[in-house]
Parts: sequence; C-alpha cells; structure tokens
Amino acid sequence: MNLLSLFSDKKFFKSAVTLALPIALQNLILSSLNLVDNIIIGGLGDTAVASVGLANQYFFLLNLVLFGLVSGASIFTSQYWGKRDTANIKRVLGLCLITSIVVSGIFTIGALVVPNYIIGIFSGDKNVVHIGGNYLRIICFSYIVTGISFTYSVILRSIGQVKAPMIVSIIALAINTFLNFSLVYGIGSFHGIGVYGSAIATLIARFIEFSMMIFTVYKLRFPIAGKLNELFDLSAAFIKRFFKIATPVILNESIWALGVTVYAVIYAHMGTDVIAATNIAGTIDRLSMVIFFGFGNAAAIMIGNKIGEKKEKEAYLYAKRFIIVNPIIGAFVGIIIYTGAPLILNVYNVSPNVHEYSKQILHVIGIFLWVKVFNYTNVVGILRSGGDTKFCLFLDMGGMWLVGVPLVALSGLYWHLPIGQVYIFVFMEEVSKLIVGFPRIPSKKWINNLVAK
Repeated sequence: MNLLSLFSDKKFFKSAVTLALPIALQNLILSSLNLVDNIIIGGLGDTAVASVGLANQYFFLLNLVLFGLVSGASIFTSQYWGKRDTANIKRVLGLCLITSIVVSGIFTIGALVVPNYIIGIFSGDKNVVHIGGNYLRIICFSYIVTGISFTYSVILRSIGQVKAPMIVSIIALAINTFLNFSLVYGIGSFHGIGVYGSAIATLIARFIEFSMMIFTVYKLRFPIAGKLNELFDLSAAFIKRFFKIATPVILNESIWALGVTVYAVIYAHMGTDVIAATNIAGTIDRLSMVIFFGFGNAAAIMIGNKIGEKKEKEAYLYAKRFIIVNPIIGAFVGIIIYTGAPLILNVYNVSPNVHEYSKQILHVIGIFLWVKVFNYTNVVGILRSGGDTKFCLFLDMGGMWLVGVPLVALSGLYWHLPIGQVYIFVFMEEVSKLIVGFPRIPSKKWINNLVAK
C-alpha cells in the first residue's frame, strides 16, 4: 500500500477528527485549570508558585494512577462497544468506580494526615512546605469526586460520547477561573485570601463538575447510565479478567508517576527557582500535548472498536495512519514552542532566573516533542488498545528507570548541570522508548481481541 492510498480514506480522518477535537479541547481545559492557577498564583511570587506546584504534584501522582486504571477500563470498553455489549460496559464502569474511590480515598487520607511531610519530600524550603501543606489539606477533599468524574469522562469517550465531558469541563473551567481570581485577590469588599483562595476555588469547581457529570449521564440516558445492580453485577471471573489486563496499565502509570516524582525531587534539590521553572514549563508542555492526547485517545477508541468487530486488518491500517500523522504534527508544534518561548513566558510575573530557566526547558521540549508524541500514540493509542499492556509496562519502565532517572540524577545532583541541560536527559527516556517500541507495531503482536467469546 502506497502513501497516497494510506491517507486517502476521508471517512477515517473525519472520524478521527470528530473524536479527537472534543477530547483535545477537554484536555486543554483541564490543563488550562493548572495554567490559570499558575498565572494567578504567579502574582504572589516564586514561593507561592513553587508551593502550589508541589501540592499539585501530589495530585498529579493520583491523576496518573487514575489514568492507569481508566486506561485499562477503556481497553475493554472500546472493544465491548465494537460489539455493542452495553451490559459488560456497565460492569467495567462499576468496577472502575469502586477502584477509583478507594485509590482517591487513600490519597485523601495521606494529604490530610501528613501534608507537610509530603511537600517536604520535594523541598527543604520551610515556607514552601508550610504553604504547600496547607494548600494540600484543603484541595484533597476534591480527590474522590475528581476520580469519579474522571472515570465517567473516560468511559464516555470510549463509546464515542466525547462532547458531553467537554462541555462539563468548559463550565468547570469558567467557574474555577472566576472563583480563583476572586478568592485569591478579592472582589468588591472581599480582600482575598491568597494561595488558599485558589485551593478553595478549585475544590468548589471540582464538586460542581462532579455534579454536572452525573446529572448529564443520567439525564441524557447515555448507554453507561446503569442502575446500581447493573454497575456492580460483578463475578469473580469478570474481575479477574479485567485486572489481568488492567493491572499492568495501573502499574505502568503508578511506577511512571513515581519516576516523575523522582524527577521533581531532583529539581527541588536544585533550588526553588528550578521548581518554579519546571512547574511553569510542565504546564505549557501539557498544554502543547492536548491535541495529541485527543488523537491518541481517538486512536485507542477507533482501533479498539475495530478489534472488537474482529476487523484486525483495519485496526492495523488505522495504527499506521496515526503513528505517521501524529509525530509530524508534533514536530510543527515543537517549532512553535521553541520559537515562541520568550513570548509565552511574558504572561508570568516571575524573577529573571525563573524566566531564563523556563525558556531553556521550553527549548528542549520544542526539540523533542515529536518523539514524545510518537511514544504516546504508540503506547496509549495503539499497543494498549490491543491489550498489549505487559509490553507497554516494560517499555515505559525500562525507558524511565534504566535511562531517564539515572541520567537526570547524575546530571542534576552530581554533575550540577544547568536545568536546561538536565532536561535533555529527561528526553533520553523518550528516545530509548522510540527505538525499542517502534518495531512492535509491524510485528502485530499487540492485536488481541479481549471480548471475543
């Protein structure tokens, strides 16, 4: 098959864009919540930015664990949807809700009981620990409802219902932005309460998002709107089969999250300015990835549907299209980040040091973004959609723990290189994953029908 015929399927691209854009927009909105927080908090100084950033790092860990869980669930959901088996989709949702609540509850207890210890892992700055700990103590009450909202959102996406989660997220962003600014700086006769106002604003916004999500699912009677007896009609065999596939994904995201935490600890030991810079650049990095989160998830849905329909040849064709198109777009976005870094950073009211460090990091991100996009598309969009979760686990863990973490630790803590150079070694993890992961696609070993009877 030549390149012209590979990309001549208008129906494919229409379906991909229809799925990807709402997912991308929702991810943009979720990432914008952090960006809005960062910009608003930025007016309070570098210590405030670092404190909130480290508190959000703890939530980032929870988010990655939840992402691993719902990613495992979405593998089954997309394949079940390919054969229109709504009864089992509801069971997947129910099992995912139980696990999300348990995991979120554990993180909530940790943030309530030892918040200063958690922040202290990342930073030795007493002011950062004090402010970050108090912030964490407030924001943690949103974790369980966030986990539930996230579960419903991803399961809806997996059956092609992408607009409702997007609309809910838009409303939540608008509420969060208004409350954030009002509670941080004050409005009218109210003078504002600084950093802690941001925590309260985000807490309120997430409860509203949760309420809207549940109301929308049942009001519009989506296929996943099951009764309790349908959601929790779980046999031991079903649970075992689910976790056989989902556990490697959960472990993957959890251990990867631990690696990201190690990176954050290394940055923290390089100084408060470095913490602030990596938090700013990290938020921009996540914003730059939103379109690829959209197309990566669209790939997972479309390929999973085809495997569920027992159309393996079409699933492989879809994989080839996504793995070529996404990195090409990634290269163009990378150029924009590299050249636009100074302009992007002008919105932040930070010290010259933090500005310079952030610019260096963004230059590195711009150069390597296409590699990161390739790996996200490969792992999340292609390999996992076919149930190849064990290979994904070994690929991600090998790249991070055998390449990324050792090199970043050496360059940051022992060689004492500038953060811009240290960040190059972060992306060596991505380079190694590209080299090892690329041959897996043409091997077709990743194509597994998990829902065939």
